[in-house]
Amino acid sequence: MVAPEIPGTDRLTAVRASLPALSAGIYLNTGSVGPLPAETAAAMADLARYELETGRAHPDHFPEIEQRMAEARSAVAALLVADVDDIALAHSTTDGVNVGVWSIDWQAGDRVVTSSGEHPAVIGPLIQLSDWHGVELVVVDPDPDGDEAATLAAFDAAIDERTRMIVLSHVLYASGTRLPLAGIAAAAHERGALVVVDGAQSVGAIPVDFASSGADVLALPAQKWLLGPSGMGALAVSRRVRDRLQPTFAGYFTFQQLDVGGDTTLWPSARRFEWSNWYTPGVVGMARSIGWMSMFIGLDWFQSRGPALAAWMAGRLAGIEGVTLVTPRTAMATLIAFRIAGWTPQAALDELGARVFAIARTVPTVDALRISVGAWNSEDELERFATAVELLAAHTPETLPPRRTLTLLGEA
Repeated sequence: MVAPEIPGTDRLTAVRASLPALSAGIYLNTGSVGPLPAETAAAMADLARYELETGRAHPDHFPEIEQRMAEARSAVAALLVADVDDIALAHSTTDGVNVGVWSIDWQAGDRVVTSSGEHPAVIGPLIQLSDWHGVELVVVDPDPDGDEAATLAAFDAAIDERTRMIVLSHVLYASGTRLPLAGIAAAAHERGALVVVDGAQSVGAIPVDFASSGADVLALPAQKWLLGPSGMGALAVSRRVRDRLQPTFAGYFTFQQLDVGGDTTLWPSARRFEWSNWYTPGVVGMARSIGWMSMFIGLDWFQSRGPALAAWMAGRLAGIEGVTLVTPRTAMATLIAFRIAGWTPQAALDELGARVFAIARTVPTVDALRISVGAWNSEDELERFATAVELLAAHTPETLPPRRTLTLLGEA
C-alpha cells in the first residue's frame, strides 16, 4: 500500500530533531505521554537551576510566578480559541474533571450520563458520586462502527429530566472513538444538563474550539498531545455557566479578594477553580510547549498531518489479513486500537517492541493494542511498524521466525 501525500513533510526533519525521545524507537504512545521538545526541557532546567542557585524566597519571586501562570493560561486560551478568562490551571485532566463533577449540589435521585470505555479520570469521580450521593449513573454505549446518528440517538435516549450532567471524553482513550461532542452537548443543554469533557485525547491532536464544542467544562493535560511536562494541565469553564458552578476546594488562588470577617470575592473568571500552587518549571514547560507548537512550528501542521497519518495508518492496518480494528475509521482522531489474530495484545506488543523498537501500549478494557500517531512520526517508520504487524499476523507466537541475534565474543 502506497502512502498518500501527507501534509507538512517538508517540516518533519526540523520537528523530529527538536524531539530527542523520537530516537529511542518508533514513538507511538503519545496518548499516554508525548515526546518533550528540547526547547521545553531547556526552559524548565533553566528555571529549576535559578531556583536552586538564587532561591525562591525573595519577595519579587511570587509576582514572577503569577506572571508565569498568566502566560500559561494565555497559551491554553489561544489553543482553544477561547478567552483567557475561561481558563484555569490544573495539575491534570483528572483534577479538571473533578472540578466539573463536584461543582454542583447533587441530590439523591439525580442522574449523570457517561459513555462506556471511559478513562478512570472520568469514571472514578462518577462512581464516588453514585456511591456517596445516591446519584444514578447511566452508561451509554457509542455505536461501535462510529455511526454518529446512532451514538447521538443513544445519548438522547439516556438524557432525561433528572439528568444534571453528562461527563465524557471527546475521544475515548480505549477504543480511539471520537464522539460527536457538539451534538451530545446540544441534547444535554436542551434539558438543562451540564457537559463536562475529558479532552486528553483531542486537545492538541485535532482542532478543538471551546465555544463550538458545546462543553461547559473542558479538562486537558499538558503531557500528552501538548508535549508538555507531567503534573500540569488546565480546564476551560464557559462563562454561560460559570456562576452556576462552585469551587469544591478553595485557597489563596481562588479569591480575587479574601478578607476574613470582611469582603470576600471569588475571581469572576475561571481562576476561581484554582486553589493551590504549581511547580513553577512545570507551568513554564506547559506554556513553552504550547508556544513551540503554535508559534514556531504551527498548530495547523500538527493538527492536519497527525490525523492524516493516523487515517492512513488505520487503513494500512485494516488491509492486513488477521488484523481487526477496534477504532472506527469514520470516527477517529489519532488513536488506533487493533487486535492481531492468534496473539494476545501484550505478546504482540513485546514482539513489536523487540523487532522494530515500537513504543506503544495495550488497552485491557478492549483487549487490544493501541498506537498513537503524531505529526512527528515519519511515513517510513510507520511502514516498518505495519510490516512487522504483517509478519505477526501471518504467524502465531509458536511459528514466528526467530529474531536475528548478535553474539558478542569477549576475552576468555
